[in-house]
Amino acid sequence: MMRPKLAFALSPGKTRHVFDAAALERLAQSCDILSTQPMESFASPEAQRLLAQAEVLLTGWGCPMIGPEVLRMAPGLRLIAHAAGTVKFNVDPAAYARGVRVTHSAEANAVPVAEYTLASIIFANKRAFDLRDLYRADPTRVTSYRLMDEPIGNFRRTVGIVGASRIGRRVIAMLAGFDLDVLLYDPFVQPSDPIAAQVQLVELDALMARSDVVSLHAPSLPSTRHMIGARQLRLLRDGAAFINTARGALVDEAALLAELQTGRIQAVIDVTDPEIPVLDSPLYTLPNVFLTPHIAGAIGTERLRLGHMAIEEIERFVRGEPMLYEIEPAFLERLA
Repeated sequence: MMRPKLAFALSPGKTRHVFDAAALERLAQSCDILSTQPMESFASPEAQRLLAQAEVLLTGWGCPMIGPEVLRMAPGLRLIAHAAGTVKFNVDPAAYARGVRVTHSAEANAVPVAEYTLASIIFANKRAFDLRDLYRADPTRVTSYRLMDEPIGNFRRTVGIVGASRIGRRVIAMLAGFDLDVLLYDPFVQPSDPIAAQVQLVELDALMARSDVVSLHAPSLPSTRHMIGARQLRLLRDGAAFINTARGALVDEAALLAELQTGRIQAVIDVTDPEIPVLDSPLYTLPNVFLTPHIAGAIGTERLRLGHMAIEEIERFVRGEPMLYEIEPAFLERLA
């Protein structure tokens, strides 16, 4: 196979560290790079010139939607390799109709999300955030010791995982090294699934009621919008923690805020709906909320994994080998 011509379509401001010099040098071994300057829009004459030649589009965060009009400008396009997670906001189903193959680096992005989740579970069970605040307010440690005497910690506690996604499965694998009981709710997981040997499969209500920590890992679909609402949150036991590193739309935020404002439960929230809460949102100030600005996924040098995985997929494509993370058309609508 001749070396395919490759162009980039992404936002440099959002993708720093995804491709370092070594990654670009490696990419140049298998492809003819038309330009190292990425396209942030497909409207300019230069973008149209690149699209007319491109056989491979290496995309990332900030890539515009690749729809029918863009596909008409790229008659030779054969592969879209997305150096990020979901492609459903970047790739129109028309690409599949045209025979364009699509792969992504969601598996690489899953690594830091699972790591963040594991850390959150450990800290939540230890009530680390509460103890930090108590210690600041009371350096004598009297109030800290009082909380330490409660049945907290990471021994013989129960963790509930909602969604056996790639991230949910990674978290479950990580939890295998701890003295924790793990519950899983996922309506698509059958008892024959190997994951069932590592968890107890339960319904969502049972998981919410029995868990000390609940971690959400479901995809954001019309059918899963607000799947965690007031009824589910009321089932959480006093002192339980709720973790969301998936998507904000999965949770009825008003119901979550109402429950949090009672002080009865804790929360680690990395994603919200809208993406940035309104300025007067109680999420910013509630003492029982650990709020982060969507950092569980790849940030800083963690982004290098995204570029490496996309390049590895391109190399397999060039060699005529099966790609490991190709997205089949039927799976596109179920992506997170």
